[in-house]
Amino acid sequence: MSPSPKDPSASKQIDAIIKKTDGWRGKKLAQLRAVIKKADPAVVEEVKWKKPSKPEGVPVWSQDGNICIADTLKNAVRLTFPYGAKVKDPKKLFNTRLDSKTVRAIDFFEDSTVENAALVALIRGAVKVNQAKL
Repeated sequence: MSPSPKDPSASKQIDAIIKKTDGWRGKKLAQLRAVIKKADPAVVEEVKWKKPSKPEGVPVWSQDGNICIADTLKNAVRLTFPYGAKVKDPKKLFNTRLDSKTVRAIDFFEDSTVENAALVALIRGAVKVNQAKL
């Protein structure tokens, strides 16, 4: 069973992940989360894939399937779109996983600007891809 969009435990877990993530990466993750939630009020926050190497899990936003997954890397915060290859990206935000037949991702670096409107369009496009699969 999927958590509801207002699932306080998932939101609190993501709050804790952001707080635990030091420096600019935590701030960037919080900024990206705000844009994702603004893009679609029906988005569901989840935390998945808890394992010994990452006991806190990974923030995931979904609606009718996964929209995007956040991961904090050593030098970047990555948003991965599982079906990103099917999402129109006129502003060319996708900058990694470009050789995949399905997945696309965006690595945000310390000095990266988040283009809110373009990211909102990608998120909404990912929701449409998920809904088309139903």
